Amino acid sequence: MPRETPYLQVADALRVRIKAGEWAVGDKLPSRARFAEEYGVGQSVAQRAMERLIIEGLLEGRAGSGTYVRRPRERLRMVRSRHRERRGGSPFRADMREHGRAGGWESRSEARTPAPDHIAERLAIDPGEPCVLTRYEFLADGLPVQLSESWEPMAITGDTPIVLPEMGPLAGAGVVDRMRSIGVDVETAVEVPRPARATQEQANLLGISVGDLITIIERTYYDAQGRPVETADVVVADVRWEIAYEIAIEQPDD
Repeated sequence: MPRETPYLQVADALRVRIKAGEWAVGDKLPSRARFAEEYGVGQSVAQRAMERLIIEGLLEGRAGSGTYVRRPRERLRMVRSRHRERRGGSPFRADMREHGRAGGWESRSEARTPAPDHIAERLAIDPGEPCVLTRYEFLADGLPVQLSESWEPMAITGDTPIVLPEMGPLAGAGVVDRMRSIGVDVETAVEVPRPARATQEQANLLGISVGDLITIIERTYYDAQGRPVETADVVVADVRWEIAYEIAIEQPDD
């Protein structure tokens, strides 16, 4: 085995055997020592491989008992739709409610944050212009679902009650509702999904492994004049959520 990825190869081999039914749901797996001998690796490698499958939801560890096959986690569908911002309140809470889960989040905002070059380009402003940067950790039933890093130009929201997204009369509301309250009508959203690998920070926050596949959705909201009013990077763990887009079909006039 290549020295840099032996635990991934052991994990792949065990995953195949589990899915083939060699051990049924609820069965206890052999010890890591046995797997280490079987695959010609150290016990630490076998342990990492089993931990990988625990993270994926195929196995569960029971303190003082061992490692057991569990029912695989359900991979849920996250629907991105033009209607998600029209339901009032928080779009995320509404999304999670449709899955029978209680949605919530933790956030922290930093005002007067200079826009880096790539954010300035997305917002059509000069690099260094002050923005409000808000970082979110979204949860469903207390478990991590997605991360988001949002940028809003202070030229639009400064000196208004909504300058900080999580404070004021519309704290916790969606971007569309907040912007509407100061006379800015959001008319269009553009989303660009891209695959990526989780960094250490992203992995820690999402409860996945470093290098696991994630989807980063680059989202920008535009007002009726085509001006960008907010942009964000939304990060979703691919192992738990698939992204689907609902596209409205315009009906011809009779």
